[in-house]
Amino acid sequence: MIQITLIQIDNYGPWTVTPGPRAEPDLQTLQSRLYGDLEREFGARGGIVFYNRFDNLIAISNGIDKEDHIKIQESIHNRYPITISMGVAARETPSEAQKVATEMIQKGGGAQSKDRCEVLNIDSLANAEDSKVQIAHIDIDDITNTLTDVESAYDTSLVVYDVLNELMKELYKHGGLCFFIGGDNYMSPSNGITKNELREILKKVDEKTGVTLKAGVGISKKPGRAADLADLGLEDIRADLTDDSVLVFNDK
Repeated sequence: MIQITLIQIDNYGPWTVTPGPRAEPDLQTLQSRLYGDLEREFGARGGIVFYNRFDNLIAISNGIDKEDHIKIQESIHNRYPITISMGVAARETPSEAQKVATEMIQKGGGAQSKDRCEVLNIDSLANAEDSKVQIAHIDIDDITNTLTDVESAYDTSLVVYDVLNELMKELYKHGGLCFFIGGDNYMSPSNGITKNELREILKKVDEKTGVTLKAGVGISKKPGRAADLADLGLEDIRADLTDDSVLVFNDK
């Protein structure tokens, strides 16, 4: 079971233009700082956060209970001019968990509702004893020589985001999610996707985008630990310690 927390800024749209439009650099600063602080808060409890659209963020939160979520909300409330609401759900696949987490937060009111403030609606929490999180760290092979040092920065970004779009669509068909994490790197909460299925997904995206992808996969009770193991798997592939494009590390 994978547990997902959807985080949404309360009444953010109206707040950005009240009493008049706020300076865009200030809004961008707020969003980036909020992401950093939420990453720190969830990370300190073994979780990991991905920015979805900045006013919406998705955390993999196995092992983080109701009291922890309340403390995180209180911490943000004390340090920001805005508040956050959360929906939480645990399911067999990330796609299903985020759908239910979305339904939970929507039960508390719309994203621009003046009445919604620090809602915390929990559908279910993952059992700490038998739940596992699977995360894949995916990157583009040899991007430095094929794109970064050859093409313009923006042309390189066009390829990187094209790959992201294809990964998001292909992984979602199998119940997974995918997020851009900088450079040429992507992370996919991928419970329910086998090694062979992931290998085939990467091949499909390779063919569509003209790149070559590789992935380390980590499996652990703690999301942060699963991500660390995925990093180790990818490093072994980069170091030519395996001929396989997908390497799995299981934290037994």
